[in-house]
Order: sequence, then C-alpha cells, then structure tokens
Amino acid sequence: MSDTLTYQRMGMVGRDRAHALFAQTMGYVAATAALFALGAWLGRDLAGGAGIVAYLAAFAALFGMRFAARRSARLTVGLLGAFGLLIGLGTGPVVAYYASADPQALWQAGGATALFIAGFGAAGYATRRDLAVVARVCFWALVALIIFGIAAIFVRIPGGALAYSVLGLVIFAGFTMFDFQRLRGAQGDDLASAPFLAASIFLDILNVFLFFLQIFSRGDDR
Repeated sequence: MSDTLTYQRMGMVGRDRAHALFAQTMGYVAATAALFALGAWLGRDLAGGAGIVAYLAAFAALFGMRFAARRSARLTVGLLGAFGLLIGLGTGPVVAYYASADPQALWQAGGATALFIAGFGAAGYATRRDLAVVARVCFWALVALIIFGIAAIFVRIPGGALAYSVLGLVIFAGFTMFDFQRLRGAQGDDLASAPFLAASIFLDILNVFLFFLQIFSRGDDR
C-alpha cells in the first residue's frame, strides 16, 4: 500500500514538474514574441546595413546563451530577451513593408502560423516515436533549401518563391514537432532548459510566419 502511494506521489511530482516546465517555456516564448514585436516597431525604418547588424547581434545573443547558462540563469533569460528584441529590429523593415503594402497578408500569415504551430506542436508533444531522425533530415533539407534560395537569386525559376516557402513549411513542421517532443522529454530536467527550448520554438514560429507571409503576399507575382 505504501509503495503504491509512493509511486502515485512520484507521478504527481513528475506531472507538476512537466506542467511547470511547459508553462515557463511557453511564457518565455510569449515574452520573446512580445519583444520581437517591440523590436519590429522600433526598427520599422531601419536601414539595410543596420538591419544586418541587428541580425548578427541577435544570433550572437543566441549563442551567448550557451555560455551564460553556466554562470547565471538570469543572464541566460536576459540574452533570450535581447535575441527577441534584436531579431525584431532586423525584421522590422520587412514587417513594416507588408503592413503598408499588404496588411491582409500580415494577418493571414499570423493566423496561419498560430494554427500551424498549435497543430504540429500538439502532434510532436503527443507522439512517442523518436523524432530525432526527422530533425536530422530536416536540418540537411534546410541546408539544401538555403542553397536553393541563393541559387534563385541569380537564376529565375518559375514558381521558385512559392516552392521555397512550401518546402520551408514542410521542414519547419518537422522542427516544430521535434522541439515540442523535446519539451515533453525534458520533463525530468530542471527548469534551466526552458530558455533554450523557448528559443528553438520561437525560431520555429518566426520562420513559419515568414514563409506564410511570402505565400499570402504573392498577389504581385501572378
């Protein structure tokens, strides 16, 4: 009887830790998204060169989180916030362009992104099949997609932009499922993993949003 009660308590503790990790991670995602929105508003008139600098600084903050984790949890969270703000600054001119030229595409992309992340995130969180292989395939597919995107700059490919965006969505569907499975699999760890999981999920959301934005704003290409 006492063993049964002990196992029940262990199960309850595990569920509580899982809920705490999920809530904290998604809270960080929401905060990073809010800082991204603030950065996009502040950087709406940013020049091209300044935008590139903001992008580089954003990814420097992202890499810096790995080193900060050994010293301070607060510094890690601060760098996550800096990443969101800086990448918002870099993306600001793009968002401002669509907001003025095709605001409907902006809202459509936002709604589609929410449904996409919710659907594939729930699937990844629920599945018990190891998605590590899917993540590796998606990584190399992303490398190939980047090469394809560079080639499309110099060679006109009919329907290339649409194909690029659709393939990007397929790739990030895999990444989204994998990241949410990591979130479930990290239930036994401490809450220090939350900022890193949040960064991965936020990058999924951002890329999916940009791909949808390109798809919904294709009216000028017809």
